[in-house]
Parts: sequence; C-alpha cells; structure tokens
Amino acid sequence: MAVYNRERFLDQLAGRLGRPRKTTADRPAYSVQPQERVFQGADQDQLLGKLKEQCEIIHTSLVETTFDELGDTLRRVWEEGHIQNIVSAGGPRLEAYGLLDVYETMRQEGYNIHIWDEQGGRDDVAEAEKAGAGVVFSDVTLAESGTVTLFNDRWNGRSISLLPETFVAIIPKSTLVPRMTQAAQIIHEQEKKGVPVSSCVSFITGPSNSADIEMNLIVGVHGPVKATYILVDDKEG
Repeated sequence: MAVYNRERFLDQLAGRLGRPRKTTADRPAYSVQPQERVFQGADQDQLLGKLKEQCEIIHTSLVETTFDELGDTLRRVWEEGHIQNIVSAGGPRLEAYGLLDVYETMRQEGYNIHIWDEQGGRDDVAEAEKAGAGVVFSDVTLAESGTVTLFNDRWNGRSISLLPETFVAIIPKSTLVPRMTQAAQIIHEQEKKGVPVSSCVSFITGPSNSADIEMNLIVGVHGPVKATYILVDDKEG
C-alpha cells in the first residue's frame, strides 16, 4: 500500500513539538527486570514439574514418552479418544521424529491422516474441519502457564490447532522455557540473526475456554474441547 506525504507530515509534526524529528530509538536499559528471575536457574526437569502442575489447572492431559515410543503414544491417545480422522502439521520434524512411517502404518490400519501441505489451500482447511484431532509440534513451551508456542508456517496452518475437537501438541523437552519472557527473547534473537520469523505466532494454553460470565470457566467454547500434550525426550545426538 502506497503511503503519500509521510515524510512531510512527520517533519511538520516534529516541528510543532518543537524538536528535531527522531528517526532512531535506543532500547531502554531497565535497572530492575523481575521477569528474568522467574524460575531462574531451573533445569529441564524442574520446568517439566511446573508444566505438569499447570496442566492440571488448564484441564490438559500431559503424557510423557520417549523418542522411540512416540508413535505408540500417539496411537494410544487416538484410541482412547476414539479418533479416526487426524490432521497433522507437516515439515521436516515428521521425518526427524519417525512419524512419516508411523502415519503410513496407521493409514493401512484404517486411520485417515492428512498432512498439512502448503499447496493444499482450502482442502487443508476442509480436512481440519472434519478431523477429530489436530497434531502440531511446539516450538517453545512455557512452563509457567502451560502454553505451547507455534510458529505457523507453510507446514503448520492455524486451522490444525483451531478446528478439530482435540488438540494434540508434541512437546520436545528441549523446548521448555520458564515463561513468555524467554519466548519473546528467542523470537527477537532470531530476527537479529536474520532468520525469517513467522508472520503468525500462536500461543495456545490448553483447550479453548472462557470465564467472561461471572468468572465461571467454560471449556470448549470456540475451539478444541480437549487438549493433550505429549512430552517427548529429544532424539539423542
């Protein structure tokens, strides 16, 4: 979108304020930064303990598994939820975690598994609408609030975590951080390094809910009714 007379307008505005126009800004140096001290020094096991506590509060099931047992764990989650239709985020992590072979085997067993494809367009959304579960990988996981962070991209459309009845997030243990502070720092550092930052970053905390009416918590009002987090040890090496 073209912007007309911007420089002239800003120069005139600065003149009315009686000062030169500012074109740069320095980050403020705060003398006190309490947000940095929350869970400071906590290791991954301690952060996992906090995540478990928070999952109970946000009505989310948390299942721990190993890299080798991830496929069997997914199968168990789907069997317990009587889920046959699944939409899954795509991308290189499916192969890295051995899920491409798992998905192919489960298709032969009668499961309908659709992998999000950047070329899919409306077909991807249609698959998400009829899916019983949407499966994603967490990019950054906030222990304090039980929040998974999704860098939505061509392999990971927002519909995966919004439209199915059940939301399933695979959480590599290495993605655990204390809170939103660290997630913002990670995004900022990627931007400084020139790494393309997702145009949409989703922060999801358990199933959809609302407490707008007299602070009574209602779950499943505008999205997934159920949420399951699968905590998996990262692949060795």
